Amino acid sequence: MALSPVPAPGRPPGPPIGPPLGRPSDSGVAPSRGARPAELPPVHGALICVALPALAICSEHGQLTGEGLEGVYAAGRRLLSRCVLRVAGREPVALQGRMATADRAVFLGVLRVPGDMGPDPGITVERTRSADGTERITLRSAVARPLRLPVEIALGTDLANLGAVASGRSGPGLTASVHGTGLRWTGDGSSVAVTADPPPTDSLAAAGVLRWEAEVAPGGTFSVQLRVREDSPTRSSGSPGAGAGRPGGHLLADAQAEGDDARPGELLRASVEDLRALLQRDPAHPADVHLAAGVPWRCGPVTAEALWAARMVLPLGTRLAATTLRALGRTQLSGAGPGSGRIPGPLRDAGPHLPPRCTGIEATLAFPVVLAEARRWGLPTADLEELLPVAERCLGWLRRAAAGDGLVPDPGPAGPWRAETQAHAHRAALLGADLLDACARPGGDALRDSARTLRERFRREFWLDDRTGGRPAVARLPDGRCLSHLGGWAAHLLDTGLLGGGIPAQGLLDRTESEQVARLLGTPALDSGWGLRGLGTKEPGHNPFGHRAGAVRVHETAVAVAGLAAAGHEKEAASLLRGLIDASEAFAHRLPEMYAGEQRTAGGRPVPHPAACRPAAIVAAGAVHALLALAGIRPDAPGRSVSTHPLRSAPLGAIRFSGLVVAGEPFAVRVGRLGLGMVEQAAEGLQLGV
Repeated sequence: MALSPVPAPGRPPGPPIGPPLGRPSDSGVAPSRGARPAELPPVHGALICVALPALAICSEHGQLTGEGLEGVYAAGRRLLSRCVLRVAGREPVALQGRMATADRAVFLGVLRVPGDMGPDPGITVERTRSADGTERITLRSAVARPLRLPVEIALGTDLANLGAVASGRSGPGLTASVHGTGLRWTGDGSSVAVTADPPPTDSLAAAGVLRWEAEVAPGGTFSVQLRVREDSPTRSSGSPGAGAGRPGGHLLADAQAEGDDARPGELLRASVEDLRALLQRDPAHPADVHLAAGVPWRCGPVTAEALWAARMVLPLGTRLAATTLRALGRTQLSGAGPGSGRIPGPLRDAGPHLPPRCTGIEATLAFPVVLAEARRWGLPTADLEELLPVAERCLGWLRRAAAGDGLVPDPGPAGPWRAETQAHAHRAALLGADLLDACARPGGDALRDSARTLRERFRREFWLDDRTGGRPAVARLPDGRCLSHLGGWAAHLLDTGLLGGGIPAQGLLDRTESEQVARLLGTPALDSGWGLRGLGTKEPGHNPFGHRAGAVRVHETAVAVAGLAAAGHEKEAASLLRGLIDASEAFAHRLPEMYAGEQRTAGGRPVPHPAACRPAAIVAAGAVHALLALAGIRPDAPGRSVSTHPLRSAPLGAIRFSGLVVAGEPFAVRVGRLGLGMVEQAAEGLQLGV
C-alpha cells in the first residue's frame, strides 16, 4: 500500500496529503529494507467526509479533540483540530454518528436539563459537519419551560500537514486572535479563520473559546453555524483543484438500482457518491479530472488505480475515462530509450513472496484497454483521436518488452514475470489490436502475434499440473522457479475485455483451465464468505490482515465476480457477489479498500483493517462493476448495438438498473426473477440483443 505518491517526471508534486512513509521509486529498485515506516493511526472507526481537496475526519461522538487524525483538512493541511462543544458546562452524551452523504456526517447527542431529577434528557443536540469545514449545531428543547443555557465551543488548530499528523509530528496548537465574528490562527505563512453565525456574545482568544447565552423556548431551537476558511495565497495556487472549484457530477451519471433486494441500490448510490467525492482536478490542467486513489492516505497524482476505476465505471459515462487517460498520457515517457512509451509509476508492495511491482507498467498496459473499451461505450471521436497516439506508444512499449521470450517482466528487465502482468499484457495486446484495426492504424497483426506467443508461453510455463486439476503459478522467477501461491490475483486471468460486437476476447487459459480457476476461486480457501482473499488460507505467509497476504481486497473480488459471470461460472460469481453485498451492509454501504479475510461465521461481521482507505476509488468503482455483472451489458456503440447477458440464476432476485449511459444516451435494463434481461431505455437506433 503506497502511502506517499511519487510525482511523474515533469509534474510538480501536489501538497503533501499522505505521511512520508517509505517513498517508493519508479526505478525498479525496492525501497530500502532498513527504513522502518511509522505506524499509521487507525481510521477504521472514523467518519470521513470527503469533497476533495477538502475532507473532515471525525470520531463517532462528533467532538473534534485533536487526537489522532481528527480534524478538518484542505489540500492536506489541517485547518481545524479542535471543536469541542459544551452546554451548561457539560459535553452532550453522544448517541449516534453516521454518514448522511459522502461529504457530510451527522451526530446526535442529548443533555439532561440542569435541575431536573429524572433520567430523561430534555435537550437534543444535532451536529452536521461537512468536508468543507461548515458545521451547524442545533439544540432542541423538549422541556415545558423556557431555558437559558450557556453554550461554548472550544476551537484550535496546528495547521499541520496530514503526513505530520499521521506520524505524530504535528507540533503544538497555535494561539488564536479575535477576528470578526470568530477566531483566527496564523503560523508557517498560513492563516485560518473560523466565523460564527450568530456572532458569539463573548470570545476568549487565549483559550480559543466562543460563547453564547442561548435562550430556548419550550419546543424551540437554538442554532450556531461555523465556517472554517483558509487565507493562504501562497498555497492556493498549488492545491488540487485550485481556482477551479469542485468537479461537477456530470462526469458520472446518477445510476440507480431497484429490485427485490434493496441493498444493491444502497450500495450503488453510496458508491457513486464516493466516486464524485474523490474527483480532483489536475492542478496544471484544471479541465482534466481524475479520481484520487483513496482517503486519507492516497490523494496524490493520477495513478493506475484511477485508470482501473475509470474503466469499471464506463457504464456511468466515458468523460471520466477520457480526462483520466489525458492526465496520465501527459506523463508518458518519450525519446528513443527502452522506457519510451511507458507511463511512470511508483513501486508497490506485492505481498510476502514477491518483490514490489511497478504500477507504471500496470498503467501502461491498462491505457489501451481503457481507451478501447471506452470506444465501445461511446467515447466521442475527438477524444479517441487525441488519445490514440498515446495508446499506440503504450502498445509499442508492450511489443518491445515482450520481444525477448514473449513475456512481460515486472518491475525490471530481469523479472520476475508475474501471472497478473501477463494477463494485463495479453488483454492489452488483443484489445489494442482491435482498436488499431478499427481506427485503420497499422500494428494490429503484430500485436495479435505477441498475444499468441504470450498465451503459448503462459500455458506452457505458468500452468502447474497436480492431482486436483492444476493451478496457475503466481510468478516465474529469474532462476526459472515458479511460485505456486494461490490468491485473489488469479481473478485477473478471467478478465479478458470486450472486442468488436461486444464479444469477449480470448483469455490466457483454455476452457478446462478457466473452469479450474473458477473452481479454485470458489473454494473456502479463497472465498471467505465476505469476498475473495488476497492469499489462500493454506498458503505460507497467509495473514488475514495482509493486504496482499490474505485480506479481502474489494477490487479483486469485483474483477472475479465480473470475470466469472462473463465466463458462465454463475455459482462462484453469485457467492462472491452476495458476500460483497453482505459486507457492504456491515460497513454502511461504504466499503473500505480491504478488510480482514477471516472466515465468515453465523452472526459474524467482517473485521475492518485499521489502515484501509475508505472511501477508495477502485473500491467504489468495483462495487459498480460487480453489481452490473448481474445484467452483463456488452455495448458496441461504433457498431450501433448493445446486448445483455444476465446471470440466469438471478442471485438477488429481480433488479433494474437505470441512469446508465451507452452511446452517450441514457440506458436502463431490467433482469427478472427468471434471469431474463430486457432493455427498457436506449439510444435511438441501437440494435438490442439478449
